[in-house]
Parts: sequence; C-alpha cells; structure tokens
Amino acid sequence: MKLQTTQKGFTLIELMIVIAIIGILAAIAVPQYQTYTTKAKFSEITGATAPWKLAVELCVQNNITLTAAAGAPITKCGNSNATGEVPAPPGASGNLASLLTSDAGVITATAIVGSGLNGQTLILTPTTNALGASTLVTWAKTSSATCVTQNIC
Repeated sequence: MKLQTTQKGFTLIELMIVIAIIGILAAIAVPQYQTYTTKAKFSEITGATAPWKLAVELCVQNNITLTAAAGAPITKCGNSNATGEVPAPPGASGNLASLLTSDAGVITATAIVGSGLNGQTLILTPTTNALGASTLVTWAKTSSATCVTQNIC
C-alpha cells in the first residue's frame, strides 16, 4: 500500500498574494504616517500660541472701552502695545522659529525649517464678541496660513 504524503507550506501564488497585499497597504500607510508626524510636530507651534492668546484676551478685557461692540477692532493688544498685557515674543525653541503679535492681536507663529517642518505658519485672528457673550474674543485660523492649506493645524 502506498502512503500519500500531504503537502506542507504555502504555494507560490499564495505568497505572491500576501506580498501584493502588504505592498498596497504600505503604499497607503506611508504617506499617512508622514502627514501624522508633521501634524504632531506642528502641534508644538499651536500649543505655543496659548499664552499669547490669553494675553490678547486679557488686554481686550482690561481695555474694554477700546472694544465695546461686537466686531470692534482691537488696536492696542500686540507686542508693541502701550497697555503691557502682551509679552514680548519668545525666542526660537524646539519647533518654533518665531511668534509675533500685531497691535490688532493677530498672532503669527512660524515653524522651523527642518525635522519634517518647512517653516509653515499659523495665523490666529481675534474677533471681539458682544459684552454679554460667553467669551469676549473668538479666534479664527486665517485661511492663508500655510498650516491650513497643508491641513496640519
């Protein structure tokens, strides 16, 4: 009587299918991973703006006569202001190259060039709300900021 042996292992076509699936997944995953790491590095820039946003809001609150109506322009809440609430711009550190606040309260933060970042900018524009609103200032990302056009902020 002849014993029949069973085949063990994978056939060539099965291995080729597995390799093709891995290749397709890698082609999709690698660009997504690069975007993810850029967003993660840029989050440091977004976080660095928080103290200056608070300072502009404090300036608006302390100088309420300057911005009594909703949508009123902010004129003295920048780095060169006379009221003193907004501190001087910080020096470059980490992924942050510069952070400036205009007298209108507009905050412009710029990333470094290198480490996956290419000097992208984040521009935050404040808008005053009515005096009875839950927040006195509303912040909006300016659509011309490169972080908005690259979808990393």
